[in-house]
Amino acid sequence: MKKPFVTLEQLQEMNKSYPTPFHLYDEKGIRENARKLKKAFSWNPGFKEYFAVKATPNPFILKILQEEGCGTDCSSMTELMMSEALGFNKPGDVMFSSNDTPLEEFAKAKEINAYINLDDITHIEALEEACGKLPETVCCRYNPGGVFKISTSIMDNPGDAKYGMTHEQIIEAYQILKAKGVKHFGIHSFLASNTVTNEYYPTLARILFELAVELKEKTGADIQFINLSGGVGVPYKPDQEGNDIEVIGESVRKVYEEVLVPAGMGNVAIFTELGRFMLAPYGHLVTKAIHEKHTHKEYIGVDACAVNLMRPAMYGAYHHITVMGKEGEPCDHKYDITGSLCENNDKFAIDRMLPKIDKGDFLVIHDTGAHGFAMGYNYNGKLRSAEVLLKEDGSTQLIRRAETPKDYFATFDFCDILKDIKY
Repeated sequence: MKKPFVTLEQLQEMNKSYPTPFHLYDEKGIRENARKLKKAFSWNPGFKEYFAVKATPNPFILKILQEEGCGTDCSSMTELMMSEALGFNKPGDVMFSSNDTPLEEFAKAKEINAYINLDDITHIEALEEACGKLPETVCCRYNPGGVFKISTSIMDNPGDAKYGMTHEQIIEAYQILKAKGVKHFGIHSFLASNTVTNEYYPTLARILFELAVELKEKTGADIQFINLSGGVGVPYKPDQEGNDIEVIGESVRKVYEEVLVPAGMGNVAIFTELGRFMLAPYGHLVTKAIHEKHTHKEYIGVDACAVNLMRPAMYGAYHHITVMGKEGEPCDHKYDITGSLCENNDKFAIDRMLPKIDKGDFLVIHDTGAHGFAMGYNYNGKLRSAEVLLKEDGSTQLIRRAETPKDYFATFDFCDILKDIKY
């Protein structure tokens, strides 16, 4: 059974300062998890985690991870700008992995000394146009195509993904880049999302390590790092067994020693770009029951909605729910837990068995620390919530205030039509 990292008493106290709904993050859990990851790959001297900013784009969270030795993985201009402002601007601090990339973003990435990961062979010309001289180190993204399997299980379908170069293209890209003066290279690939199996990284590692050996032999390229990207997931359902990062790290080490070391490539650094694994379990969406409805089904209406967490509405994702203070009570009531959007899919749970819920009860929606607040939007004029950090000493810190109507109307500040709105 999933347990919240916060108590009802703590939430009641927080609610005096932070009205629900709000996203809450656990500093202690975040730091401990970052250290576990670092320890699992400590066998590789060049190992570095580049946290996927897209998962949780909050500067306070990024500073915590920076203190734990992480870099950032960026995919847009604003993510690059945030990273630079936080001091991620030394060589090797930032990975820039984007697709369909505007030229000004390539230029910005080079300006802040980011590793630039090219999604397509045609981007070589675009990078040259954007930056003039190519960087000394360039990474290329690989897509083997087909269906990606682990044992007999289909994990994903890279052949349908818009990302990365084919096998023939990446060899040609290395040859072109080398001829244009690029001295050092990286390899990157992302073949499956949110895997809950210790086999994903080792399987992906073997594909990329063997590709690295082939690229060295065919192009003479100096490959300095291999980026396993993200894809290591979390168990959203309480009956799922989570990944064991120590087992994963050790399994990657074995493949490394089997494939790279005999090829004279025992100095290649291993990078990761984890978002969900790093943050999801250490975030809760805290909401309160405000209505109940008894029609063809039993509904509990809460003060959060899909603008605060869109994953369940977007693709039916499961997020566990704890009714705070009733953890020991039987789950003998079947509810749909709904928000207030004018969309019938605005539901955090459908036919979920939970304890009896009364108006005013606090509900904790689990595993929202990644791709939770980040995917928010303003449909129906809804305003995004605050983000709060539960610090290691038990105190709390506001790390993003809730939006106001003034924020919502701010992009109309060039005209007088709404000048009489009273905030």
